[in-house]
Amino acid sequence: MDITNFIQNNPLVGLMILSFFVTLFITIVTHFMTDKKRMKELKDKQKFLRGEMKKCKDNPQKVMELNKQMMEDLPEQMKQSFKPMIITIIPLLILFKWLRGTFVDILPHWIWYYIGFSMLFSIVLRKVFKLQ
Repeated sequence: MDITNFIQNNPLVGLMILSFFVTLFITIVTHFMTDKKRMKELKDKQKFLRGEMKKCKDNPQKVMELNKQMMEDLPEQMKQSFKPMIITIIPLLILFKWLRGTFVDILPHWIWYYIGFSMLFSIVLRKVFKLQ
């Protein structure tokens, strides 16, 4: 039995399986392409600065200074986040074109099921790969 027949006979199960493997692919790429140690440092620094901003909310000058420090790390955080996206975007675009062509007639609201499954699998896989 090929994948197309399986999907036509079991569209929801097929979409769930595909969603799992796509999410697994994205999670693995993110796991290996992200400097987790540096991201943890940046997140800890951001958390500390947010706490300091709460303490100094009566001093607008200090809050602006802390906010400036937070913004200095933003480009590096974005760079770390974009690395995996660069690798996964082309395969995902091709896959979504195929998914749309395959599921649009047999499961009209397929995209919502896909998003739901992906969110669920992403939560689980990110915990397994310690990407939180």
